[in-house]
Formats: sequence, structure tokens, C-alpha cells
Amino acid sequence: MNHLDRDRLVSLRRAFHRHPEPAWREFRTTARVVDELERIDVDELLVGPDVLDADARMGLPDDADLAVWRDRARDTGVDPDLLDRLAGGNTGAIAALDGERDGPTVALRVDIDGLPRAESADPDHHPAAEGFRSETGAMHACGHDAHATIGLGVLETLADRDFAGRLKVLFQPAEEVVGGAAPMAESGHLDDVDYLLALHIGLDHPTGEVVAGVGGFLAVSHFHAEFEGEPAHAGGHPAEGCNAVQAMATAVQNLYAIPRHEDGATRVNAGDVGGGTAANIVPEQAYIEGEVRGESTDLMEYMRERADRVLDSAAVMHDCEVEIGTSGQAPSAENDPELVDVVEAIAGRTEGVDSVLRHDDLGGSEDATYLMRHVQDRGGKAAFVCVGTDHPGGHHTATFDVDEDSLPIGVAVLSETITHLGREAP
Repeated sequence: MNHLDRDRLVSLRRAFHRHPEPAWREFRTTARVVDELERIDVDELLVGPDVLDADARMGLPDDADLAVWRDRARDTGVDPDLLDRLAGGNTGAIAALDGERDGPTVALRVDIDGLPRAESADPDHHPAAEGFRSETGAMHACGHDAHATIGLGVLETLADRDFAGRLKVLFQPAEEVVGGAAPMAESGHLDDVDYLLALHIGLDHPTGEVVAGVGGFLAVSHFHAEFEGEPAHAGGHPAEGCNAVQAMATAVQNLYAIPRHEDGATRVNAGDVGGGTAANIVPEQAYIEGEVRGESTDLMEYMRERADRVLDSAAVMHDCEVEIGTSGQAPSAENDPELVDVVEAIAGRTEGVDSVLRHDDLGGSEDATYLMRHVQDRGGKAAFVCVGTDHPGGHHTATFDVDEDSLPIGVAVLSETITHLGREAP
């Protein structure tokens, strides 16, 4: 695939953009990926439960929510047999191509989920103006529509090219809840991988710029805390109640009081809180959806241990109970310099690339780190690559969009890198 195929890449990306689905609900998205993979005629195609360790999934929505999105996919004409295979939120796919000669196994990870937020309807917003704004109420506000498109473009490019070794493209679900990489890592499909490339588009880098190795990952743990108290009449018998909202509010205040660590960056956030039913009822239920992060996995675990202690103590203080669960988690990771060297050299001679950075810090979290560390722990090498794109709104905002000129650049850089790795392998 080359720059002359930009129109088809754009069409495919817009099709994904129009129908985003949040984590573990990517039924239609997976089906469209499968359709494209069958057209490319890949050598191996695995779908749904065949690509995941289902027990390792995190952040899975309830059955009713899954059913809503599955029915929506069915109503758009998705093959019922495929939907049966994806039942229970077993979304995602892995495709493999075998080269003409022996060589290394290279994996490319692209994520496919959208975010549970509405997209801008402003007529100046490009997807709205061009008629491919989201139709689902969710939004591809982080470029995963472009990631899936680039992954398919790389497969099509290498399907027509003489290369050595084996390519696996991982179409990973549930990145936005840091819940999808762990079950892919534990599936066994990465155990033979020699090189792993993970892709992200944008990250405040402009079109034409490539970062060969994005680092600075913060390890992250998402938690859900459910407080349970005793209801009572707030006017007549307030002392008979155990106020779950009061316990929750105490916990929120004290979470932000956790001492920061001298060994590196640490973060905490109570991002979604709520509870109670009416002004005149002592509330019996409340919840916190929150997260902790750390510059290293150890620092994240330091924060999580203290967060759990805060949540337990707040419940005890107000005679309530609390149930704490983990809804997503990812470690920190480092790029392998040898692989960064290759990406840096390839990007420097790729058409459309006018700036190459060897390194930049993400300053956030990404569950591709699970896959990176899984490969590295088995002797392989990994790198997280950023393909820059001009985006008018920030990531996760209602006006996020990608410059579609970056799509063929991403395909070219990754295809040439994978080809080079086969050529240079012993």
C-alpha cells in the first residue's frame, strides 16, 4: 500500500469513526475488521474468545449493557454467527501473515475501542461537516479508528510483499479501560513474538512527525469502591442511619491527602462519584470510580495500597461497609533501544515524514505496556511508536479528529520497519 491508496484508507477510517463502540462492546468494529481481513486473505484469523484469556479481562460491563450494543450491531447487519462468537464481550481479533522465508515473528498492536462520550455536532467539526460524525453516542476521541485502519493497511501492504518471518496484528479491545491488553498477553499468542510494535497516533505531535520510542508511561490501577450503609428518615430518625455518602465523601477527601512519594511521580483521582436517592433519606449506597498512577509499577502499588486503606478507613469511620474491586490495571514499561534505532532510521527516510524524534514522554498510561513486558520477559524487544497527526481538539475531547494524511505515513513507517526486521534477523 502506498500514498496513492490514501482515499481507501480514508474511507475505511471514516467507516470506523462513524460507528465507535466502547470497551468490550466492539461488536460491529470487530466484524468490520474481520471482513477486511478475509478480503486481504490473511494466513490465520482468530476472533473473540480465541484471542483472549477471558478470565483476565478487566472493566467488563454488565450483561444488559453488552446486550444493547450487541443488538445494535445485529441491527446494522453484522453476521449473527460472528456475534455469537463475540458473545459476552469477547471482542477483538488477531491476524497473521507468513513471509516467504524464515525469520522473526513481529507483532503490531492496534487498539479498536471508542470512548463513552458524545462527539461535537459543530458544523466546523470536520467529521460533522463531511458526514461521518459518530452515530452511536460514543466517540473515537483518541484515534483508535486510525489505529485499526493503519493495522489493516500494514497487513495489506505486506500481503503483497516478499518479507521474512511472521507478522501478527493484534486488534485489541478495551484499551480505554486499561483492561484489554492483559487478556491478550495471557492468551499465549505473544509467547513466540520476537519484536512488538505498539502504535498511537497524535499525542500532540503534528502530521509528518514520528516518535520512534514513546516512554514515560505511568503505571495505573483503576478501582471501584461500593459503600453500603443503612437508610433512615433524614428528619425523623437521622441517628438510625449509616450515611454511605458521608463515607464516600470522607474517602474522596482523604484520597487526595495520600503523601506523594519522593522516588517519582504519583497520581490519584476520584473521577466518578455518586450515591443516595433523595434529600430526605440518609443514603445507604454510594460509590467511587477512581484511579492511582505511578512513575513505576512499585510507585503505583504504593498509591493503590494507601488508597485501599483510605477507602476501608472511611467506611469504618461512618459504620458502613465497602467493597473494593480493580476494573483496570497496567504496569510501566521501557522501550528497547535496538528496536527504537530501527524505527528511527526507517521513519527518517519515509515519504511524508519531515521530523523524527527518538523519544518523548507520554506522561500518561497505556495498557500496551502489558504486551511490551510480556514480550520482553521472554527475550523479545518492544517499542511504542507515535505517528504524529494534526488534531484540532485534544485527545478525549468532543472535537478530536485526525489529519487523514497521517494514515499512509503510519502504514509506510510500520510496513518498512517490519520488512527491515525480517531482513536484518540472523
